[in-house]
Amino acid sequence: MIRDRFVAARWLALLVPFALMAGALGSQYIGGLYPCEMCWWQRYPHIAAIVLAVLAFVVPGAAPKRALVLLAGLAILVSGAIGVFHAGVEYHWWEGITACSSTMHGSGGSVDDILKRIMEAPIVRCDVAQWRLFGISLAGFNAIFSITGGLAVLALLLRRSPPAFAR
Repeated sequence: MIRDRFVAARWLALLVPFALMAGALGSQYIGGLYPCEMCWWQRYPHIAAIVLAVLAFVVPGAAPKRALVLLAGLAILVSGAIGVFHAGVEYHWWEGITACSSTMHGSGGSVDDILKRIMEAPIVRCDVAQWRLFGISLAGFNAIFSITGGLAVLALLLRRSPPAFAR
């Protein structure tokens, strides 16, 4: 029973951030929604969670595996917390702490080429949601799924077995 919960927690710790990163990258490269600076902030903990969860599949020993899954679950929660902050900025509940960001790519070329790329790069504001469904922005969805997923990982990992008389 405990082993089953650990296996489920480990898989969730991998699949939740993987699915959310796939959605973020899909919305960027397929949907044309460029990430703002705070969108990037939400991605970094998911990347860390994926790495930690993958390591939990390959390192030897039960204690290191549990520690890695625990850290992955916490990283997912961090992304959710950033998502809450970002959604609040988008809904104008509070002010953000960043300037707008740009998605300029490429390097090199003449000064005119660089200036042209700068001028043509889209400006992405952190306080304006590019997309919403049912009034919820992508940052809001990240908050919902990350907090739910992170708490599920931690609940599965940290839940104590019921006493023998209760089974």
